[in-house]
Amino acid sequence: MKKSRESLTIGAFAKAAGVGVETIRFYQRKGLLPEPDRPYGSIRRYGAADVARVKFIKSAQRLGFRLHEIGELLKLEDGRHCHETARFAARRLADVRARLADLTRMEAVLSKLVDECKTQQGNVFCPLIAALHSS
Repeated sequence: MKKSRESLTIGAFAKAAGVGVETIRFYQRKGLLPEPDRPYGSIRRYGAADVARVKFIKSAQRLGFRLHEIGELLKLEDGRHCHETARFAARRLADVRARLADLTRMEAVLSKLVDECKTQQGNVFCPLIAALHSS
């Protein structure tokens, strides 16, 4: 069943986009989603393009883009700005790689401390607690 351009109430729009009504309002306040006009004595209506825009925003968020970056990507969404969007993606990729390096380092340190804690039998000294105190 296809809906016309402006047939969804905000509740139906939110449901179709897989988000809450407050998320829609938040995106509108942030300028990521236009707020349609309210015909005199009526309610605002949304359509398929609005649903697609919210899904775009959520997809970008899952890739780690921040809201201000998503706003910039939305300005480039016609698909003719591949070099500019590639720069955005390259910065995000560098951030992801840095986070992965941090997580790998954290995993190694925690793994070592957990192993050390397991070997402390009957001793009141805890290597993990000591490491946290000395950091």
